[in-house]
Amino acid sequence: MICFLHSCKTDKAHVKQEVQEIPVDLVVHRFDREFAAASAGELPTLKAKYPYLFPAQYTDSVWIAKMSDTLQRELLSEVDLAFRNFEPIEEELELFFKHAVYYFPGFTVPKVVTVISDVDYANRVILTDSLLLLGLDNYLGEEHRFYGGIDRYIAESLDKEYLVSDVAAAFAKRVVPRPRDRSFLSRMVYYGKELYLKDRMMPMSTDEEKIGYSSEEMEWARANEEQIWRYFIERELLYSTDPKLGPRFLDPAPFSKFRLELDNESPGRLGRYIGWQIVRAFMDKEQLDLQTMLSLPGEQIFKESNYKPKK
Repeated sequence: MICFLHSCKTDKAHVKQEVQEIPVDLVVHRFDREFAAASAGELPTLKAKYPYLFPAQYTDSVWIAKMSDTLQRELLSEVDLAFRNFEPIEEELELFFKHAVYYFPGFTVPKVVTVISDVDYANRVILTDSLLLLGLDNYLGEEHRFYGGIDRYIAESLDKEYLVSDVAAAFAKRVVPRPRDRSFLSRMVYYGKELYLKDRMMPMSTDEEKIGYSSEEMEWARANEEQIWRYFIERELLYSTDPKLGPRFLDPAPFSKFRLELDNESPGRLGRYIGWQIVRAFMDKEQLDLQTMLSLPGEQIFKESNYKPKK
């Protein structure tokens, strides 16, 4: 057992060293700042540099008006204040992309462009083959006055500590195959794969940052893991294809819906948390490479994991 533990530690140290040695040419373009500093006469230059940010259906007058719009200027000012020093985020992104190249050798690091999205939190991160757009106005902190009309469970995620985690989630959508069946178990394991991907590619981040929980919500999930699992088993939910299970236990929500008194105490997305623990149990037991695990069916991962909730 001692040898096994030593081997695991050595392997992690080896991965860390190899990842650090991967060359990554990360370029961050602060479009938000360039737009804030530009005059109407400089608009053609911006459009030539960032054509994908200027849809053809909008005339130049729209962008010129935006340059002097009071709310837009305030958004730009607040973002500049919050992200004046972008180096810490840049370092986190660089480390994430090093891991992406390590685990997915064909991956090409995209050009990173920071923008103002008018607090479009549903599209705060957009990742394509060659481009990563970051809507920085969605990461000003949950108590920011811009978020006053937004549901609290959403506003809680609008903080810069979750930015790289959101990038990882966007990346996961590209590399984690969608489940072939619609069972609750398959959907849980799908999200569990996404979170396990973050385990591997965000080793310096906390579990709270990976799943988007507060420390209190994470503590609740850990303390009640056995009761959550018992609820799923006793009500025979694992192989159910009821679409309502998504909103109850998988989708972002203020709390999970057990239809019990404890609902208001619980965090949302507890099905994702359980799926995460199933995938962790499987990988602790099987020691497969990451890409192989991602390709396996959820039911196989569950059956071979011998998952037992922590008591």
